[in-house]
Amino acid sequence: MKMASNSATSLFLTLFLIIQCLSLLTAAQDFDFFYFVQQWPGSYCDTKQSCCYPKTGKPASDFGIHGLWPNNNDGSYPSNCDSNSPYDQSQVSDLISRMQQNWPTLACPSGTGSAFWSHEWEKHGTCSESIFDQHGYFKKALDLKNQINLLEILQGAGINPDGGFYSLNSIKNAINSAIGYTPGIECNVDESGNSQLYQVYICVDGSGSNLIECPVFPRGKCGSSIEFPTF
Repeated sequence: MKMASNSATSLFLTLFLIIQCLSLLTAAQDFDFFYFVQQWPGSYCDTKQSCCYPKTGKPASDFGIHGLWPNNNDGSYPSNCDSNSPYDQSQVSDLISRMQQNWPTLACPSGTGSAFWSHEWEKHGTCSESIFDQHGYFKKALDLKNQINLLEILQGAGINPDGGFYSLNSIKNAINSAIGYTPGIECNVDESGNSQLYQVYICVDGSGSNLIECPVFPRGKCGSSIEFPTF
């Protein structure tokens, strides 16, 4: 009887440890909201590092998607959550033309975009698998791009990609007026050392359904007046 009792105790402890490990794995994939990030190609290219156009040719003079990133309210974020779920282009074959247009790669050497999309899925997308499969993840980002036309919003406020300088507040206010929420703005620096509009962060709730006010903004410094370069 004592041996049976010991076996039961051992089995219970093993099950308890398995449950604890599973709960830790699940917790590691929890997140609070998404950053939907769009970048201005003129600012990506106007740096010392420069850029390479994709094999499909020069992208449109428009904001392109960088990614849809699960994030936490404290500013931390999960990444690379499922090594058993690699990017599979066959799962998004009906979206490729939209991705080439709205989610182009500018990295060197020139590519098709698949390496960029693979990175975004494996680093960020796999952490949202409780909500989106691969097709749903990429489609959601594309649909958000359609919903939030940043270039149209800014041009409607007289803010144009003409190499001019605009106040950071005017850019934020224009976007806030259009979508009802304050964006996060990230700048980079051109070859002359000027602060320029690089990326715009819009926050989406944890279900991926609704725009929300950002619980935390990305780190990064912008001048009070920033350049909006041509492309």
